[in-house]
Formats: sequence, C-alpha cells, structure tokens
Amino acid sequence: MGIEPLPAGTLLRQWRQRRRMSQMALALEAEISQRHLSCLESGRAMPSRAMVLRLAEPLGLPLRERNALLAAAGFAPVYRERPWQAPDLASARQAMERILHGHMPHPALAVDRHWTLLAANAAIGVLIGAVAPPLLRPPVNVLRLSLHPEGLADRILNYAEWRAHLLARLGHEARSSADPVLMRLLEELKAYPPPPQARGARPVPVEEAGIAVPLRLASAAGPLSFLSTTTVFGTAVDVTLAEVTIEAFFPAEEATASAMARLAATG
Repeated sequence: MGIEPLPAGTLLRQWRQRRRMSQMALALEAEISQRHLSCLESGRAMPSRAMVLRLAEPLGLPLRERNALLAAAGFAPVYRERPWQAPDLASARQAMERILHGHMPHPALAVDRHWTLLAANAAIGVLIGAVAPPLLRPPVNVLRLSLHPEGLADRILNYAEWRAHLLARLGHEARSSADPVLMRLLEELKAYPPPPQARGARPVPVEEAGIAVPLRLASAAGPLSFLSTTTVFGTAVDVTLAEVTIEAFFPAEEATASAMARLAATG
C-alpha cells in the first residue's frame, strides 16, 4: 500500500514551521490575511495556483518543492524537470564545462542535489588519486568520497575541522529541503570512524578560525591547502538545473598554487 500524499494545507504548515515562521509573519510576507492563511493550512479553504506560488516565494521553497505543493493542491507542475543530458540543457552543460575548464589547474566539480558527481576537471585527480576504486564507481557521491575511511579521510590533514564543516552544511541542506536522501546520507557520514591521525581531534573553535574552513590535504606534491567556493545557476527555472552546484577549490596559499601549476605542467 502506497503512502497517502499530504494535503496542501498540511504541507504548507510543515514548510512554514520548518522555516520557523509564524502565521502572521508568512501572511505579512505574502500580503494576505492571517485568517486566510489559517484556513488554507487547516484545509477549510483550498489555495489557487497563484496563491501556492505566492506563498512558496517567502517560504523560499526549492522548485521541486513548489511543484510538489502545486500537485498537492490539485495543479500541474509549473517547473519542468529535464534529464541532465537533455538537449534543452546543452547550453547549461557547456557553461558548466567552461567554468570547470577555466578553473584549471585547480580542482573543480559539479554535483546534483544529492552530491552526486556530474562532471569534474582534470585537476580533480589530485583529490581522488588514492581513493579506493569502489568509491569511484558511478554514481559517485562527493561527500561520501570525502569522509569515507577508504576515501580522502586519511589524507585530510584537518579532518575534524573539515568533517564538521561538511556535516554542518549537509545538515542545513537536509533540514531546509526535508530531503530523505540527504537525511540518510547525513546519518551515514556521521557514523564513519575518524582516520587514525584525527582520533581525539576537535574542530577549531569559530573564534579561533580564520576567514574560512580550508581543505588541507596530503599529496605527493606536498601539503595542499584549498578554499572552496560554490556557484549555482541563479536564474534557473528548470528543476534539474536549479539543483546543480559547482564546487571550485582555490589555493589558500602560494605553495599550493605553485604545486598545482607544477602538477599541471607535468601531467
């Protein structure tokens, strides 16, 4: 027996509570009366298509969840979800490839909403060179690759700090999206044992940290230190495209920049 879909009002209330907004706050943001919002959440009234989209905006719902709320209210999805390799997304894929290639000689990669690897540039080899082959079989999960005992874990010099950063970010994404796949991934990553060099280590307190959490990595070229940036397609109206993230790693110090340049020249 399948699980009964939740009514639109219940979904709306859950998202409002997840965003820690009162009925009054959401009603003010959406420019409707609190009484009307209460009727929508209780099921005494059904939202129009326009009202669903109006309420989704101040709630900051991802496109996928806007479609789900529309469906719960009895309307067809507004936002299309094309396969990543669809012809309509060719220009987006080309833009992504330009970003990845243009970031050489430093690592950059693209992932979907579940942190599944979509593409990467050649410099990613410095990160995954010594990873156990099973972790590199598609679909490759980048977060699993980072913290798995047979992944990057034993090469990450600031493992406790990097782990805390990744878990905090994933936890925020899981709570914000209510995505069960991300929630399961979070629990999986939390259960991984630390590598020997990190046992007993604690993350650096925020007040003692620098400007950002670096990824410090042991490599054949010596210790490497990177800062990461995140890029998204800001005007996406396709569900798949809206969920693509490009992670680019920049050298955090001159020694890393020089090492990456040497690796590119000899590679």
